[in-house]
Amino acid sequence: MELKDIQRRLRECVAGSGIPQKEIAKQIGVSAQTVSKYMKKDVFPALDTFAKLCACLDVKSDYILGIAEY
Repeated sequence: MELKDIQRRLRECVAGSGIPQKEIAKQIGVSAQTVSKYMKKDVFPALDTFAKLCACLDVKSDYILGIAEY
């Protein structure tokens, strides 16, 4: 799985959550711009931030990483 595939899944999960990016950012302790970078730039969150992001979105990390299907 490539980063672009991970970003695509992350974008889908964010959109499907119905939670605004600004609120996601607040919940995981980063700026809204950083959340946007996770989905569009060659930036991947630190593991602890990734875990918080998955919890916030109520999605398994295995899905975002392409290890398992939703």
